[in-house]
Amino acid sequence: MVDKKQNNRRNNNRNNSDEDYNPKFRKQRRKVCPLCADKNLVLDYKNPDQLKKFINEKGKILPRRATGACAKHQRDITLAVKRCRHIAMLPYTQN
Repeated sequence: MVDKKQNNRRNNNRNNSDEDYNPKFRKQRRKVCPLCADKNLVLDYKNPDQLKKFINEKGKILPRRATGACAKHQRDITLAVKRCRHIAMLPYTQN
């Protein structure tokens, strides 16, 4: 009787792990901050070509979940884009 209960528990544990698997919702790899990964990459507000990677087609600054930047570098990106806009190297909006 005890053996049957133990076998049922083992089978239930296997079934639960199979039920948790869903191919539609795979765990995605965590994005690595591009500025942390490449130490030689320096963010410069006078280089609009470099900053265009961090803004969308309407001219808005992309969020962290889209850029993959860490919080520290996302603040630096925002500051650089705003400075670049202020000196008219990047547009505030695009038509």
